[in-house]
Amino acid sequence: MSLYFSIVMPAYNEEECIEQVVDMWTSFLTNTFPGKETKLIVINDGSKDGTKVILDRIAPNIKNLLVVHQPNGGHGNAVVNGYRKAAELNSEWVFQTDSDDQFITDDVKKLWEKRNESNFVMGYRQIRHDAGARLIITRILKYTIFFVYGTFINDANIPFRLIKGSYLKKLLAQLPNPEPFAPNIFLAVMAKKAGENTFDIPITHKERLTGTVSILRWKLIQVCIQSFKELLHFRLELNSKVRAIKA
Repeated sequence: MSLYFSIVMPAYNEEECIEQVVDMWTSFLTNTFPGKETKLIVINDGSKDGTKVILDRIAPNIKNLLVVHQPNGGHGNAVVNGYRKAAELNSEWVFQTDSDDQFITDDVKKLWEKRNESNFVMGYRQIRHDAGARLIITRILKYTIFFVYGTFINDANIPFRLIKGSYLKKLLAQLPNPEPFAPNIFLAVMAKKAGENTFDIPITHKERLTGTVSILRWKLIQVCIQSFKELLHFRLELNSKVRAIKA
């Protein structure tokens, strides 16, 4: 099986909005790519609420929906497993977003317009509706990446990115082992250092109306420290990784 376009979407405890979000993105695929093989790949990351039940109920009736259930491994792990599934299905283009209904489908077209100019195109949340602590940590990570790698990326961990399928396979092969907490950051850094223009296109970010943020307060600080350490360690491997990607 080969796909023209797939969307990778991790989901955790989103029972209040998951059906609406799935309908929004599968409709986007149908309307934007008529006659093409497309899939919304939802990775249910061990949700403890009714997310699994809802997904299992609606999946048989939605042709371009693929649901994968996994034990809870965290957002980053779910994203990587979604990417691997998209690669397994030979997706020509892979887009990644989240299931919390904070993005709009029309903004994908802004990234799509740049697909012939880059293998890796990113949005960035020009106005971001998240807790203050998250905004501070995002800023710290942005300047950490610049300090460690000499690379400036506006929103390195944003779940709103378009990647050429064949290029994604190269990036996944070079992800550090063990798998980092926030793999999207590492994919963005590798792509940028390998010469891709990420464009960093301003996109709409809506206020979260349902569910709860899974990482808060002290744990958020711990995650920031962990990501900082992972980025420093990866500095030693980056040049060889970039050479492999370019090869």
